Amino acid sequence: MKQLQLGGTDWQASAVALGIMRMSTLSVDDAVKALQAAHEAGITYIDSADIYGDGQSEKIFKEALAKSGLSRDDFYIQSKGGIVLDQSRSHDGLVFGQRYDFSKQHLLDSVDGILERMGLDYLDAFLLHRPDPLMDPAEIADAFNTLQRAGKVRHFGVSNFNVQQYLMVQEAVDQKLMFNQLQFGAAHAQMVTEGLRVNMDDAPAVTDGGLLEFSRRKHVTIQAWSPFQYGLFEGMFINDPKYPELNAKLQELADKYGVSKNGIATAWILRHPANIQVLLGTMNPDHIKDSAAGADVNLTKQEWYDIYFAAGNYLP
Repeated sequence: MKQLQLGGTDWQASAVALGIMRMSTLSVDDAVKALQAAHEAGITYIDSADIYGDGQSEKIFKEALAKSGLSRDDFYIQSKGGIVLDQSRSHDGLVFGQRYDFSKQHLLDSVDGILERMGLDYLDAFLLHRPDPLMDPAEIADAFNTLQRAGKVRHFGVSNFNVQQYLMVQEAVDQKLMFNQLQFGAAHAQMVTEGLRVNMDDAPAVTDGGLLEFSRRKHVTIQAWSPFQYGLFEGMFINDPKYPELNAKLQELADKYGVSKNGIATAWILRHPANIQVLLGTMNPDHIKDSAAGADVNLTKQEWYDIYFAAGNYLP
């Protein structure tokens, strides 16, 4: 498995990580199979959040890890906090936030809950999960220092932050914000498209502040969530009839490199020089292995552009 230098440090981990959002839907035995498949594929990084399955995903993870024959030392483990759930708001089995809360006490309680549910002494990384418009950076800094001094969190980051939100928090905290989780993939490539539509007045030119280029300059590791989806909940583009050209190109390259279409979609993200880490959301052991295999595929520049065009993107 290809390894990445995370957050501009000498910390190395697998280029593909396993997200456990859907682990709450599994039995412990099936969760064991997912973890074992990830380990066999060379995945050394686990991503979670305190709200996944309303905490159930992390409880299942704890039991599955204990039963899997694997150990805490086999994985770097990351989680996120800051969203307060509203059980009355749900979609496709997922519960949405009622509000965000980056208060010191909420963040401290969030980490304590994560550690208890996952059966851990510490997290390798803790991320702020979606920006809170009422955030007080000084209070976040206090929380981060308290967590680090207590040995509960080693590294920190954010999720779904724009450039200014990132800078506002980074300027207040003592720790380097090493991560920013952002949706990214061949059919959700706005971060690339924006950079190609400079000084234009069409819809793709709407700016997010140059997140991709900013992250490269500041050595922030982008973690690409929902890498095979288009939109937020519309679905996966792989094998979707709405994307015939993209699927044809993915299949052509899959046949060439001896991997699956998922593997090529993974390779497309990893081909970008930003050293993006791909977060897989599947709990299917075969899909985990198929997707992870793309980490060892090196697409040519032309093949990268071919996929970009086949997804409906274009150059000015």
